[in-house]
Amino acid sequence: MTTADRLPVPAAPAGGLLAADDVVRVDPIRNPYRTYLDNLKSSESRRAMRGCLDRLARIIQGAPLDDPTVSGEAFPWQALRYEHTSRLRAKLLEQGWSAAYVNKHLVALRRVLKEAWRLELIPLEDAQRAGDLAPERVSRLPAGRHIEPGLLGILLSVCANPNPGEPDTPADVRDRAILATLYTSGIRREELVTTTLNDWTPDEQALRVLGKGNKERLAYVPADTAALIGAWISVRGRTPGALFPPLRKGGRARTTPDGRPAHMTGQAVRKILIKRVAQAAKLDPTVLDKRIAPHDFRRTFIGELLDAGVDLATAQALVGHSTPATTARYDRRPERTRRDAVQRLRLPSRAQPLPGADQ
Repeated sequence: MTTADRLPVPAAPAGGLLAADDVVRVDPIRNPYRTYLDNLKSSESRRAMRGCLDRLARIIQGAPLDDPTVSGEAFPWQALRYEHTSRLRAKLLEQGWSAAYVNKHLVALRRVLKEAWRLELIPLEDAQRAGDLAPERVSRLPAGRHIEPGLLGILLSVCANPNPGEPDTPADVRDRAILATLYTSGIRREELVTTTLNDWTPDEQALRVLGKGNKERLAYVPADTAALIGAWISVRGRTPGALFPPLRKGGRARTTPDGRPAHMTGQAVRKILIKRVAQAAKLDPTVLDKRIAPHDFRRTFIGELLDAGVDLATAQALVGHSTPATTARYDRRPERTRRDAVQRLRLPSRAQPLPGADQ
């Protein structure tokens, strides 16, 4: 390797893991960062894993975690060896992040190293050794929350025109349908934003969704949610395209160059929820104490199914999980459910002798 192939970086930046002689020029065509992200199926996955790789590159080079001038795209992942990645894992643990968040970054690291091997930028043994890092194993109470029916009722109620006698805005009608669909179907927000008008079957009250692993399934909704979806379609119109498009200020759907309603992003769903929670807090200030994420609707859906006596295998099929164990981890029913189960136990009224003991 010639001197011209090396990047002009400081020799041993403060807190960095690579010296200048270890850093090589990145080929823009055979770039493992781009290849890995291009192979991810959803825009949400690409956004999340891009963030992980960028943070890893900043930690390796000793840059601040929020430095936008340093990204993983310009970083030579093929230069990493086990002595670098083992130290990188230690630095991840020093960040004070949760075990799941650390492991997410380790997954991104392993995958980008694998892409570097596929592109013939690093020998297989070096890539395997560099990625041979034990995941962080810590048992914690599950993240997320169960959304109580009363809280959902408040969120739905604010999706309405506050001025008596005036019709609801298109955004009100759409957001009611979105919240109801998330709550009663258990679909992921990425699945929601990629659905089209043709995916909705009113006779079956079902949405055809494409989930993780390119798996297609039908997500059913109850009659009241179907009615809200129908009301939204009446406002939206029958033009083929996204079922739930982003809206302009005047209430008209944003469109693609061919005039079809465009798809919103997963981040847009989160912003809708933030907006509606802020409005709900004006009716009930305690709402602000109840942090809600879009994925909590999916967790709640699974808990409601289990409360209703639906078996785990059926719940798994409805939400599109690969295994029942994954579905079981999503259960976020209130601690009251577990507490009530313990309350069924009773101590004997008086001490009972052991069977066979002398009287």
